[in-house]
Amino acid sequence: MTVTPSLVVPQAVSNRMAWLDALRGLGAMAVVAEHMLPWLLPALRPYWFNLGMYGVLVFFLVSGYIIPASLERRGDVRAFWISRLFRLYPLYLLVIALVLVAAIWVPVREQVPRHASAVAAHVSMLLDVVHTGGLADPMWTLSYEMVFYLIVTALFVRGAHRRSGVVAVAFGLVAVGAGLMLSAPLLPGPWPALVSGVAFVVGLVCLISGRFRTTAAYALGAMALVLLVFGSYVPWFGLAILAVMFTGTALHRWENGSGGLAPVITATVLVAVAPVWSIQAGWWWVQPDVWITTMALAGATFAAGMALRGRSLPRALTWLGLVSYPVYLLHHPLLRWLNAAVHDLTRLRIGEQVALAVGYVGAVLGLSWLTHRFVESPTQRLGRRISRRSAEAVQGSSLPG
Repeated sequence: MTVTPSLVVPQAVSNRMAWLDALRGLGAMAVVAEHMLPWLLPALRPYWFNLGMYGVLVFFLVSGYIIPASLERRGDVRAFWISRLFRLYPLYLLVIALVLVAAIWVPVREQVPRHASAVAAHVSMLLDVVHTGGLADPMWTLSYEMVFYLIVTALFVRGAHRRSGVVAVAFGLVAVGAGLMLSAPLLPGPWPALVSGVAFVVGLVCLISGRFRTTAAYALGAMALVLLVFGSYVPWFGLAILAVMFTGTALHRWENGSGGLAPVITATVLVAVAPVWSIQAGWWWVQPDVWITTMALAGATFAAGMALRGRSLPRALTWLGLVSYPVYLLHHPLLRWLNAAVHDLTRLRIGEQVALAVGYVGAVLGLSWLTHRFVESPTQRLGRRISRRSAEAVQGSSLPG
């Protein structure tokens, strides 16, 4: 990576951020384990908590903690979105291409509609909130990342971004209410994906170009809220996720002395009870004991990371954090292809399953490193260059002639 003197990151800052990489790495590997164990080592899968949801909650807390801070540090909506697009889309599009090519051998998941709405939903990444399955199963979480970015952008443009605790509690309250009243999307059919896909593209053009930026930010934020409540597969769950993410932001405020812990505690309690009386709560992993245990473990992991911030961490953990996004997106397609290659992993003998599990994890990590090295890193550098030049152009045009 090439840096100018003004952009050199001090070692202390690098160390303070290493704990976030470590948490991403742990979260990614927990999701890998959740998907792999039922196929290869079912006896090792825990049922007193959900490994995959544990990893996802850790991811969401990290995003909530760092993403608004990133936008506020830049102070520039254009730079923020250029960074996000170059961070998320190159690898995402590569995985989509790989899955589509491999569909000649392993059919596309049946949860993906054979309709133009699936294309629109993948373009916007708003898959889960427009009730559309992703080409790779883990892509559903990207829906909530994108909703979070859109809402945070609207709050930032409005100047209301520092009220993270209030927003977290509000999402928690609405999650409880949605669980009591909603049992399915109230905006059914393909049109929410089609309309939101077009609106997303047009809105992003406005955010990045600067034309009608404020209007676009408000419109996209409102659209994200409407889809979250009325278009999600499981409305209470989507709202609870946003409460978790804004709880991460509230923790960042508390750490910096600009907020208290009361909203964090209140939002956590609301998320914990959200599925208790919900109409849509028939899955084993949202039963109160499992759900609350999973939440507690994710929260404890995040708290441990915060306690260790600024300290040196094992290189293996921080390395896993660097490749966590490709690990997250690649592991499930690879698992499906492996299962097709051996004609049902569950029928193998235990020794064969152990050997394949080790080989599978090694392949996931190796391919993740390659994609990080040759896809993620170059495109992120390109995004930073474009963002920097854009910022310099804006500064130059604002100087007196």
